[in-house]
Amino acid sequence: MTLATVDETVDLTDCDREPIHAPQAIQPHGFLLVLDASTLITEQGAGRIEDLTGRAAWLDLPVGDLLGDNLGRRLAEMARSAEAGFAGRWRAANRLEYDVVVHHVRAAAPDHELDKMIVEVEQSSQQARLGVELIARIDAAGAALERAASVQTLCERAAEAFRSLTGFERVMVYRFLDDEAGQVVAESRASGADSFLNHHFPATDIPRQARALYLRTPVRVIPDSRYVPQPLRPVATGAAPLDMSDGALRAVSPIHLQYLQNMGVRASASVSIIVDGALWGLIACHSGTPQLLPYELRVACATLARNLARQLKTKADAELYRERVRLRRLEDDLIVRMSRDRELDTALAEHATQLIDLVDADGMAIVREGRIACFGRTPPEVAVDRLSDWLEQQPGLRPVASSALAGVLPEAEAWRAHASGLLAVRLGGEQPLSLLWFRSEILETIRWAGNPATAVKSARDGALTPRASFESWSQTVTGRARRWSAAAIESAARLRDALADFAAVNQLRNQNHALQARLTERDLRLEQQQFLMREVNHRVQNSLTLVSSFLGLQARELGDGAAGRALQEARRRVRAVSTVHTRLYRGDQDATIDMSRYIRELVEDLGASMGADWASVIETDLAPVCIDAGRAVTLGLILTELIINAQKYAYDGRPGPLRISLSETDDMFRLAVADDGKGGHKAGKGFGSMMIGSLVAQLDGRIDYRDQAPGLEVVLRARIDPVSALA
Repeated sequence: MTLATVDETVDLTDCDREPIHAPQAIQPHGFLLVLDASTLITEQGAGRIEDLTGRAAWLDLPVGDLLGDNLGRRLAEMARSAEAGFAGRWRAANRLEYDVVVHHVRAAAPDHELDKMIVEVEQSSQQARLGVELIARIDAAGAALERAASVQTLCERAAEAFRSLTGFERVMVYRFLDDEAGQVVAESRASGADSFLNHHFPATDIPRQARALYLRTPVRVIPDSRYVPQPLRPVATGAAPLDMSDGALRAVSPIHLQYLQNMGVRASASVSIIVDGALWGLIACHSGTPQLLPYELRVACATLARNLARQLKTKADAELYRERVRLRRLEDDLIVRMSRDRELDTALAEHATQLIDLVDADGMAIVREGRIACFGRTPPEVAVDRLSDWLEQQPGLRPVASSALAGVLPEAEAWRAHASGLLAVRLGGEQPLSLLWFRSEILETIRWAGNPATAVKSARDGALTPRASFESWSQTVTGRARRWSAAAIESAARLRDALADFAAVNQLRNQNHALQARLTERDLRLEQQQFLMREVNHRVQNSLTLVSSFLGLQARELGDGAAGRALQEARRRVRAVSTVHTRLYRGDQDATIDMSRYIRELVEDLGASMGADWASVIETDLAPVCIDAGRAVTLGLILTELIINAQKYAYDGRPGPLRISLSETDDMFRLAVADDGKGGHKAGKGFGSMMIGSLVAQLDGRIDYRDQAPGLEVVLRARIDPVSALA
């Protein structure tokens, strides 16, 4: 792509496809050198290299000739160790000091890949700031964040802290919403600066590939939006564009530059807020005049942003925990107070007010065998009857939850006044019962920073330009209710289970003698099934051991050839499956598995089988996440395959650091396996790749491979419960 200045036409048909990671140009507040990583010879460059180094000819020179022997030696050390980051300071020909920052990239050539070292020389602050002073400021800001009592207060203090640290005129905490649009939830600004507090910004303002880069490079700075791009030279003919994703000097999309100028912003900086590997939001910094954010302050911002992310997660988890505890108490109190001498629907009707308060609804209906009882604000009975029939048709056992019911069931548009929001559960059995909670429509007025319909304008030739106005624009949203919280949905599910138990107990009280015989018969069958399962599991283990031994014998007979190695690889996988199976089907195991304990024991077994050297370098950070046994074995097989891949490919069979982490966010789990090996991932068609792909599909999950430079991080995300609620 050729970078255009802001007054030129940008010939793009879709913002999401713009290759912003490879602009082949930089911003002018420094210069860039592309070196061969093995020789440190300069192959390409961009920026004022001649002016700042004092050398008219710089191509094909060792980097030490341009930046001095001391930096040359330091860069050689970083090249040998594949180290990235700060290399030191350098005094240019103009007598100003510059920060030298290094990262590595693999550049694609016509028939192979080349290791490149990217050296960015950017203007420093020119201040003799002591490191302890900067650390003290970060520490003070972090302490202020920790003292915040709520998420909103935390965001407000973060805006103040980042403005104090960076010196920008306006600092906003920008949070991504469920529809990928964003909202300014907190703001700190100088006197006279425009306010965007509580304004919404459409998803098109930050395209998908830009959000991906924010995850990779947490801090992005544009010291002057009116800069003239400095192209990479000479152009490497026949080679793929240089990946500049990690570069601080990387040039910016002309669309974004025009966007900033339309907004009246001369300098900007963005700091990513990453919670559990996902982009929660941004710290957006704006100034009306050019402003640098030197390397040392960028590091400070990244550190403070990580502190903010930890506090956001901690406080959100604490709020969710308190809400869950409160609802548990209400549920227990409700069940205790229910009459056991009445039909279930009648007993529930006596406590309709408590049921409505339980999930903070505006009304509810109880439907059983054609009988409908409504309480509070509800749609007409004919609508309740239709919704009960529709609920019966929904798959799975999870509650049905929607805050915009007409979007899921179009005919509900007629009932939106009292039923824009629906939360419903259904009890099966001989006399099925449905509980439906309703929330009324809220006519919400959303303030946008400019009309979202004109966020990106497209000319007849397909060229895109950003909107010119950011004046407050209001939009009234209809057909929506307040969103059901995760805690409320969980509470409805627990209530359904508790009511099922309640109904079962009542039935036992009324038919004790008849059911006692059936229960005895059921217990006998369960015992027989458990005995059969133990016998089957024992035979499976024997069969796996026999297959492993047979493969070992065949491999030894075939020797070190390709067939022998393939059999040994097959034997390793059979032994891995055996290990997973042993851990899962122990005699004391439940239907729900504590994955932290399961993974820890599985890793210990695998480490022991791989040798003491491997066992000593495997680290785990495992949160207690409970998963049903069926999904646990699938997850165990995926983890086993990832560990085998790391052993085989990351370190060529030699021991090396391996980190395994497990965490939970809402109803999702996240499993990560990271190494410090060769890095890089190529999707293959071998057994291992097909096996992982098939197992991930069984979990209905997603697996991502991230090059960590050095090493590779593999992240698996999937729902803890495979059945999802309606949006």
